[in-house]
Amino acid sequence: MVAMKLDIIAPDKTLYSGNVHLVQLPGVSGSFEILDNHAPMIAALKDGIIRIVDLKRNTHYVKITGGVLKVKQNEVIILAG
Repeated sequence: MVAMKLDIIAPDKTLYSGNVHLVQLPGVSGSFEILDNHAPMIAALKDGIIRIVDLKRNTHYVKITGGVLKVKQNEVIILAG
């Protein structure tokens, strides 16, 4: 299984960092998911909950107040508000 690296960073701390199976996000135009080997993208995020499924299939939730997402080469970086 290919591991996808996820980092969720707020101005004052790291909210999540680890290898994941999928990430579900609150995009400004609606909810969407990122899986392994996703095409490169940048997206704006609105207030909401990020759902994370790690490699052991455990689910984690992180609340954000907006932000920006960058996906490139199995790395997902979220700058959250």
